[in-house]
Amino acid sequence: MDLSLILGGLLGVCLVLFGIVFNGDSGSFVFGNIHYFIDWPSLSITIGGTMAVLIMSFPIKTLIKVPKHMKIILFPSKYDPVRYIDKIVEFAREARMKGLLSLEDKLNEIDDEFLRNSLMLVVDSVEPEKVKQLLESEIDYLDDRHAQDREFYDKGAAFAPAFGMIGTLIGLINMLQALDDPDAIGPAMSVALVTTFYGSVLANMVFLPISYKLKNRHEQELLCKLLISEGVQAIQAGENPKFIEEKLNQFLPSYLKKRISDEDSKNV
Repeated sequence: MDLSLILGGLLGVCLVLFGIVFNGDSGSFVFGNIHYFIDWPSLSITIGGTMAVLIMSFPIKTLIKVPKHMKIILFPSKYDPVRYIDKIVEFAREARMKGLLSLEDKLNEIDDEFLRNSLMLVVDSVEPEKVKQLLESEIDYLDDRHAQDREFYDKGAAFAPAFGMIGTLIGLINMLQALDDPDAIGPAMSVALVTTFYGSVLANMVFLPISYKLKNRHEQELLCKLLISEGVQAIQAGENPKFIEEKLNQFLPSYLKKRISDEDSKNV
């Protein structure tokens, strides 16, 4: 489970609640203030309006993916690029010693579908140019598909504050219509202000964090697929396993390179 998401979300909620209930003048907590921030018309305008426009803007298949996205965020697959490099170098040594066809026996042992299919292209003696084209197309498709998924949440982050402003306008109009009735001014002002609050919270504490988390997961998966693509093409070209390892290590971010360097130093 992604603890950073849970801890960050709880911290954000706690700080917002602290700002609502804490009275700086008296130094005490006034929990009755929470009542002023609960307004059902404001919720229906902001959350309902945002979801309605998202449903209008995206196909149903995108909405169906939302539970899957939550699973990806909370229980992410572990993409360890160092482990992928080790596997590719192992396959490169095997192919160099016994030939490319020797990899066929190892295909069933590979859990990663992209790695398995990529090696299968090499084992089946597909032309190098076609292998490169197929792998690059698969990676481009992955990039486009994930970008479309993130767009759903990016648009939600844009729509939520907009509906907060719509609620504010509704509240102000109702307030102006009821200037001769002091009892109606308060509820109208509540809708006017609380909708903006709901819109900002929905955008910055729900939609944007989900989008950023999905982007982070995408970058982890994309890096591993790029390593696979480059590694498999290098195996097909018959390159030296040590050279393949050095080449793939260049794709790694600096903190992973440092980890590898530290591990190598310990093994010396």
